[in-house]
Amino acid sequence: MNLPLKTALSALLLAAGAPALAQAPAPAPAPALVQADPALWVVKDEDTTIYLFGSVHVLKPGIMWFDDEVKAAFDKADTLVLEMVQPDQNEMMSKLTKIAIDPDGPPLSEKLEAAPRAAYVAAMTDNGLPWQALESFEPWMAGITLAVAPLGKLGYVEDAGVEKVLTKAAQAAGKPIVGLETADEQLGYFDTLPEAQQIAFLNATVAELPKMETEFGKLVDNWAKGETETLGEQMNASMEATPELARILLFNRNANWAKWIKARLDTPGTVFVAVGAGHLAGPKDVQDQLKALRVETARVKAADLGL
Repeated sequence: MNLPLKTALSALLLAAGAPALAQAPAPAPAPALVQADPALWVVKDEDTTIYLFGSVHVLKPGIMWFDDEVKAAFDKADTLVLEMVQPDQNEMMSKLTKIAIDPDGPPLSEKLEAAPRAAYVAAMTDNGLPWQALESFEPWMAGITLAVAPLGKLGYVEDAGVEKVLTKAAQAAGKPIVGLETADEQLGYFDTLPEAQQIAFLNATVAELPKMETEFGKLVDNWAKGETETLGEQMNASMEATPELARILLFNRNANWAKWIKARLDTPGTVFVAVGAGHLAGPKDVQDQLKALRVETARVKAADLGL
């Protein structure tokens, strides 16, 4: 079963807690400013408005996305809704110890065949990560660790990511922040993957690490330009070829969130929902799931917000 790097990158974008687990410190030169225009959708009825925004959990400083339609919609909102309200680092590490460790299985490296094992050890070493430290962990944890490890060196930081920026803005404005899922639930999506898929995920991440800069750069570029069809194709093609992974990480969650959005329409007010960009692009995305529930979504234009 082939799980190319696009799957690892999709997983990164889907799990809000993942980047904080292993992100290396980034260099701090003065960033060049880049104007972005990511997509924004709206769902509304007579007394409720729900904005839907696709997030990227780590970005390079200097990408100017929190303005124009996105900022205007956020300012109108009474509540910010994220995939997860992220616990502090100590709490997250405690949860990982509980969820990601395999107390009964053999060491992680022994679960890999000879050639993939050598490649995995080399990849960990090249990224300054002690492979021995993950011997008691399940393969998915090593896969995510390696998927995010190079991003800090490439200049991507969590503090510039969408969730961090929106959370700080909501706190400053006194807006309540709600999570669609808990940290335990998000980590559980990876933890419940069959071990064979976890190993395939890890092996493919290792094999395609040299493409990380190019592939992740394309994802961010498509997001920044609001090119959702291209983004959906890039992120979801490999996941469609692995139905179990797609079902757990994408489609089931999209369906659950669509039901939440429909139910939220019964409560008056304005809500700004930010979830991983992969959930709002491609087949069976949140918009498709809402359509199946007979709830219409519309792409927001500047004029819709009086801009």
